Amino acid sequence: MAWCDACDRLVEDDDAVDGACPTCGTQIIDGPSGPMPWKFRLMIVATAVYLVWRAWQLITWLTH
Repeated sequence: MAWCDACDRLVEDDDAVDGACPTCGTQIIDGPSGPMPWKFRLMIVATAVYLVWRAWQLITWLTH
């Protein structure tokens, strides 16, 4: 599947006409799912911070 920046939607490979979006006619970007949403990036960062905090707690618990 490809991503159309102008329409902000996924375009099926069968629907694309000569590498252009069938709705607006702009060139589409090949990619599996388009740009990554900012909420997903925030979730990844929050999860990483949480896991580092829990690892720190485990290390301090083991040393006492």
